[in-house]
Amino acid sequence: MNMSLKMPHTEFKGIELYGDLRQFESMVRHTSWRVGGVADCYYRPAGIDDLGRFMSVLPEDESLYWLGLGSNLLVRDGGIRGTVIATSPGLGGMDYLGEGRLRVEAGVASAKVARRSVAQGLRGAEFLAGIPGSFGGALAMNAGAFGGETWRHIAAVEMIDRHGQIHTYSATEFSVGYRSVQGPAQQWFVAGVLQLDKGSSEEGRGMIKTLLGKRGESQPIGLANAGSVFRNPPGDYAARLIETAGLKGHCEGAACVSDVHANFIINTGGASATQIETLIRFLQAEVQRVHGVQLETEVHVIGEAL
Repeated sequence: MNMSLKMPHTEFKGIELYGDLRQFESMVRHTSWRVGGVADCYYRPAGIDDLGRFMSVLPEDESLYWLGLGSNLLVRDGGIRGTVIATSPGLGGMDYLGEGRLRVEAGVASAKVARRSVAQGLRGAEFLAGIPGSFGGALAMNAGAFGGETWRHIAAVEMIDRHGQIHTYSATEFSVGYRSVQGPAQQWFVAGVLQLDKGSSEEGRGMIKTLLGKRGESQPIGLANAGSVFRNPPGDYAARLIETAGLKGHCEGAACVSDVHANFIINTGGASATQIETLIRFLQAEVQRVHGVQLETEVHVIGEAL
């Protein structure tokens, strides 16, 4: 039980919940693209224990969708038939364990992990300042930026299963690649332990400032987007392929390829998920036609079309 909350918010299937449970929740305000239909059920747990209680009474065949800060995600306009579990801010714990180890829960913003690590005199996680999503998302996809990758620094993880039970694993029990992580089926990340090097906090803060400066110059900061849309193919960059195919600035309705970085699609105002997905498929087809390269999406597309 999350002891920071004195009273349960609601009762669900005979158990008391301390989080925020909603039905028929629009996903527009929960995604960084500001698009998406209605989710049948939306739960924002108050903590890991509260999440476990909620999951323990869900049907075995309930479709689950995990949400951090809403980046790297496209929810179709027809919405989601199933339950969305929002890890932020309830899974927001972050604790220094000593000997260079920092335990971080899934709902913590990646940028906050970078700041906390350098404040603790730890080095190696500064690149997380350039990742717009949550730490849970970084764990799930081995997120990276500026030459750094999440799983290079992971010592152990905690996962939750369909029955609400927590399991702890060593990082060596996972198969990790570029933007991919394979581990136990039907289990989801709730926390991870970073193993970092000790170093100068001042130098770490300076590196974060430099990285954020580069990000501001090369990415459409302040505009509704979901981060990089496509994975970089081996030996090349998705942005270069899109730009050299003459597609920078190309629009489908109010969804447009960014003029700043061609691997970003921005919602210029009032775009639909359908317009964004149509633009994604068009970019894939054109890059295939011009360059003979099949771009794979980094963004996760979920839900039903209208």
